[in-house]
Amino acid sequence: MAEDIKSLDQLKDAVVETASPVAEAEPRVAVRDAQGRSYATGKRKDAVARVWVKPGSGKITVNGKDMSEYFARPVLQMILRQPFDVAGVAGQYDVLATVAGGGLSGQAGAVKHGISKALQLHEPALRAALKAAGFLTRDSRVVERKKYGKAKARRSFQFSKR
Repeated sequence: MAEDIKSLDQLKDAVVETASPVAEAEPRVAVRDAQGRSYATGKRKDAVARVWVKPGSGKITVNGKDMSEYFARPVLQMILRQPFDVAGVAGQYDVLATVAGGGLSGQAGAVKHGISKALQLHEPALRAALKAAGFLTRDSRVVERKKYGKAKARRSFQFSKR
């Protein structure tokens, strides 16, 4: 610096002079393709889901099957409906999803993540509710790898004194 700053007031003035004005955040715009759909990728454990959301009657199709046929357990079906319930748009959007990898629970979580991301892309006003519920955050928990010298990831072999 050219001049020495010897007081807090001088420091405050120097910071105000050099600070650039804070840019206003641009309002989010809807991202849709030619058919009016929004696309997002959802992930959970080893499962990856590609999800398309468009306005419709609330039909959810996963890998070419109806949601209740692909995810037979009611808990998994509830997981898929959560983003719509939280956003307050149940029955207003159709979902087409393809999911691969992992098991059924991970796949349901991946589709839920993809639906949430696609919904907020289609209708930016829903972002606040989905983010507050934690649906836009990828759950990073994955299976811990096996270490050498261990029976499993953490399990040791049985100890014997002799």
